[in-house]
Amino acid sequence: MFWIICAVLVVVVAAAILAPLLRAQEGSASEPAAAFDLRVYRDQLREVDRDLERGVINAEDAGRLRTEIGRKVLEADRRLSAARPAGSGGKVVAAGAVLAVLLGGGVALYIAEGAPGADDQPISARFAEAERSYQNRPSQAEAEAQRSATPAPQLRPEDAELMQQLRDRVAEQPDPQGLELLAMQEMQIGNAVAARAAQEQLVALRGEAASSADLLRLVALMVDAADGVVTPEAEAVLARLIKIDPDQQQGHYFVGLLHLQNGRPDKAFEIWRRLLEREPSNPQWNTWIRPAIADLAWLAGQPDYVAPEAGDPLPGPSGDDIAAASEMSDEERQEFVAGMVSQLEARLAQQGGSPEEWARLISSLVIIGKTDHARAIRDEALQVFAASPDAVATIRAAAEQSGIDE
Repeated sequence: MFWIICAVLVVVVAAAILAPLLRAQEGSASEPAAAFDLRVYRDQLREVDRDLERGVINAEDAGRLRTEIGRKVLEADRRLSAARPAGSGGKVVAAGAVLAVLLGGGVALYIAEGAPGADDQPISARFAEAERSYQNRPSQAEAEAQRSATPAPQLRPEDAELMQQLRDRVAEQPDPQGLELLAMQEMQIGNAVAARAAQEQLVALRGEAASSADLLRLVALMVDAADGVVTPEAEAVLARLIKIDPDQQQGHYFVGLLHLQNGRPDKAFEIWRRLLEREPSNPQWNTWIRPAIADLAWLAGQPDYVAPEAGDPLPGPSGDDIAAASEMSDEERQEFVAGMVSQLEARLAQQGGSPEEWARLISSLVIIGKTDHARAIRDEALQVFAASPDAVATIRAAAEQSGIDE
């Protein structure tokens, strides 16, 4: 079917280009009116000569008639030259040669870059292929074994000793507090698989009492440890998460990612579109969803989709707030800044935010002297963005610049 459509298009285009040239060539084969006039005028010149020989007209009249007819002959010859097309046959040949080159080049390019032997893919076949991809996903263990090799974290001797002590203690006595701390520390130093294992053990230990935050953290760590793949085990945790917290937006984001990875952009688009339209100013969606939603809409068969406008990703104090702060005493200004930081922290806790906002919160807490709290926020942010290496890098950079992650 593909080749039939291509052949029909080639014939239609070739006909549209060559038809005017062929009509011009055919027109050149018919006799122009100027050629007929030229024959008439030449016959008139011969008639003048015969009349002069028979004595019908005198020499003066014959000369005058020859001059008048001669002017008509010249005019007819000029019109005949203008009406005769120049090289129309050559134009047809040239146009045909260009079409042949374009056709040959297009076929060669398709053979080199395309898939000439590929079968047609109706929607049912594509859905069946997506289902096979979904069923044949690697398990968590397989994905972790295949993940890209990462260099071992370089720790200071004293830090490495503390980490080993924490691991040994948790191995001897796996209590929830120790497991939670171990998962955070392993994630912070880049041991994604170890962090996933600790968090998985924590969730298993808490059982039915595991919170949605525990489950979301486990999903993020599983995806990170699997090099970005949402494995069947991660999907099972997602199902549990959404069952106990149906409004967990980050959980729905991972569901959309699952569909996208397994050839169902239509399902992924519907999920991510709802998230973006529900909270168009959510910095996380502006970071993760907005850059991809246009392409995803095209793949889902909705190329005319227009995403809602985004709000300010980094809202801050207004001009009036800054002006008011400039008139405060040092103590009042410190309280004002602390209030702004508290508002930012509350919003991030309730609505989430971008990596840049979390980084700003970390820096602000250090500035107002809450270093220990800044470290706690750093650890929380690293858990939230565990599945995004770029976001993790942003958080760690802010912590290093603030002096809490040396």
